[in-house]
Amino acid sequence: MNLVERAKAILLQPKSEWKVIDGESGDPGFLFPNYVMILAAIPPVCTFIGTAFIGFGPIRVGIGSGLWHAILSYVLALAGVYVMAYVIDFLAGTFGGQRNLASAMKVSAYAPTAGWLAGVFGLVPMLSILSLLGLYSIYLLHTGIAELMKPPANKAVVYTIAVIVVMIVIWLVVGGAIIFALSGGFMR
Repeated sequence: MNLVERAKAILLQPKSEWKVIDGESGDPGFLFPNYVMILAAIPPVCTFIGTAFIGFGPIRVGIGSGLWHAILSYVLALAGVYVMAYVIDFLAGTFGGQRNLASAMKVSAYAPTAGWLAGVFGLVPMLSILSLLGLYSIYLLHTGIAELMKPPANKAVVYTIAVIVVMIVIWLVVGGAIIFALSGGFMR
């Protein structure tokens, strides 16, 4: 798999590319170092550079706090791919799909491509609003679920929405716990 060609194909021809992906391995030992770890680094690295060195006019984030945020964002993005794979797999049976963790891992690994690539806009904080183009990843998630998890056509949209809602809830809980812990928690 060529990383650039895969990213281009998943963005421009997702339905046909998911068919190709369906025949490949869903091994995290392959997907993570060859795709996920590389693309997931784009938003935190670009945001770090943009906020610590370029900034909003004279306003910049300190290098230490910017680096801390970048590392935390990267680690959470990698963990999020694993968690999303398990959520996709777990919900498959509920929506008439085929439970298959390897397929769920492939959906989870490739669906965020648009969001990760849109993270490049973090280099210029004034353009970071363009990161909204990464919402195309929702469509990639839907087409990936439909092709790889094989739910009935009338349940694929609801299945996708359920995955998104569960991931938002998990994100809020984890984010809240991190903020709580970093703010001193019960130690005040």
